[in-house]
Amino acid sequence: MITGERMAAVDENAAALGVPRRQLMESSGNAVARAVERVADPGARVVVVAGRGNNGGDALVSVRFLDDYDVTSLLLGRPEAIGTDIARANWEALERGEYDIEPVTDSRSFSLPECDVVVDAMLGTGISGDLREPAASAARAINTADATVVSVDVPSGFDADAGEHADNGVVADHVVTFHDTKPGLEALEATLQVANIGIPRAAERFAGPGDVGLARPAERTGRAFVIGGGPYTGAPALAAQAALRAGMELAFVAAPDTVAGEIQGYAEDLIVQPYEGEVLTPDQVEGLVETAERHDDVVVLGPGLGTADETLEAARQFLETYTGPAVVDADALEVVPGLETEATLVCTPNRRELAGMGGPEADDLRVVTDEIETFAAELDHVVLAKGATDVISDGETTRISRAGTPAMAVGGTGDLLSGIVAGLLEHADPFTAATAAAYVNGRAGEHVADRHDLGLVASDLLEAIPAAIWGEDDE
Repeated sequence: MITGERMAAVDENAAALGVPRRQLMESSGNAVARAVERVADPGARVVVVAGRGNNGGDALVSVRFLDDYDVTSLLLGRPEAIGTDIARANWEALERGEYDIEPVTDSRSFSLPECDVVVDAMLGTGISGDLREPAASAARAINTADATVVSVDVPSGFDADAGEHADNGVVADHVVTFHDTKPGLEALEATLQVANIGIPRAAERFAGPGDVGLARPAERTGRAFVIGGGPYTGAPALAAQAALRAGMELAFVAAPDTVAGEIQGYAEDLIVQPYEGEVLTPDQVEGLVETAERHDDVVVLGPGLGTADETLEAARQFLETYTGPAVVDADALEVVPGLETEATLVCTPNRRELAGMGGPEADDLRVVTDEIETFAAELDHVVLAKGATDVISDGETTRISRAGTPAMAVGGTGDLLSGIVAGLLEHADPFTAATAAAYVNGRAGEHVADRHDLGLVASDLLEAIPAAIWGEDDE
């Protein structure tokens, strides 16, 4: 089962793999035509009611496979307002082929011809709430017609994310849905067919631009609160800067006063909040938790903290007390196994850290994806295991990010990743944010490696992060 939102991401991932939406639309249209053939004999009267999106485009394709039928296609709206190039191209193909087509530009003039079959393709996935005009009038006509109704992907008015059907939605007799069933379709009193339209399994398994779309910030908001530094100063600065590049409004670094000035010197964009001491200790925990929760921060805990006993105890106490979202990285990962916390955690271990937490040990993380999924289930937190290939799991679903380059095997790229996760965690659930962040970090590295190759350093990736989130064009 797949939601409409996730299906759109899979479509985009498929395009990045070399299977464009135009090709998928051809397969979808063919599947719709086969569905019509199953419910009506050749020569039957068929009316296609198409919207101006890709759902309508799927149905317009089906017309070319129904030459043995008497088909009329009604477009709800003006042809020039068709929303996608591929749907418009299929309308124009029918126009040039002198098929029986008619735009409906006024819902008051909508009239459904007498027919044996209605193909409902007004609205697809991604739509919620009651139908508005002209779809509302068309749905009334479809529902009162003495005809078999075949809906494309979902009945118009059906919310493929929530599994709910609008009161004035189309009542379908048959539904041909694509790739996988959608939540709630089985509950409808309709015959359901799931059509394989040629989407590669890799489009679901491997992280891609569609996953980034699910986590992409639509506005600049949120605060990153990086708790790190002491023995090391570059790591927290990189994580905080990456969070800013990923769309956060502000990035704070809480660090010992002995190194606060040094961290501030890396970037004027950072806000450094010093505390007394040379390393993090339990004395600072109460104040740090209060700050993070008062401002609804996304915390990044671990970069550059070090492994002093008092520091690890402080990290444990922080996570036991804190109740918000946090990315746990580097030295702080050691305290996560067995931890009781109300915080929402994304853990980002490298291969060595993963093994140290009690997870599987392997040079190639892809070999142990099942073990990582089991480990994530035991932790009850999202795990983003970093390697030449990244593996992301929430204990139930596991994805793989192949993005990246060998040149990224340099100190600091993991710190960037933790900051990117934090930036996206402001806008998406932990698993979605982690999956997207792994891909974004890898794509940023690929962009930079084109110029620097093995001379790449982590800070080179900072300027490439926004393009990997907002400026990708993989199609």
